[in-house]
Amino acid sequence: MAVVPYETLAFLLFALLTVGASLGVVLVRDVWHSALLLGVALLSVAVHYVMLRAEFLAAMQVLVYVGGVLILITFAVMLVRREPAPEAEEVAQ
Repeated sequence: MAVVPYETLAFLLFALLTVGASLGVVLVRDVWHSALLLGVALLSVAVHYVMLRAEFLAAMQVLVYVGGVLILITFAVMLVRREPAPEAEEVAQ
């Protein structure tokens, strides 16, 4: 049995996490869960940058994309989401 270095195992783990979260962003029907999966995918890409010894790119990935874009998406989801009106529930019954 061949010995696999820890860096290769970490890369495979985070590569699977990135691909899985990216597929979840596209396939999940709930917008809130899709935004959370986008955050997971962006954070795992930042981990790939750290593995490549590009710490500045990883920091910018976290600050700009995860910190900025994901917060804007979260606020948009919270502001757009509507609760059913009480009058509509009474008419339906």
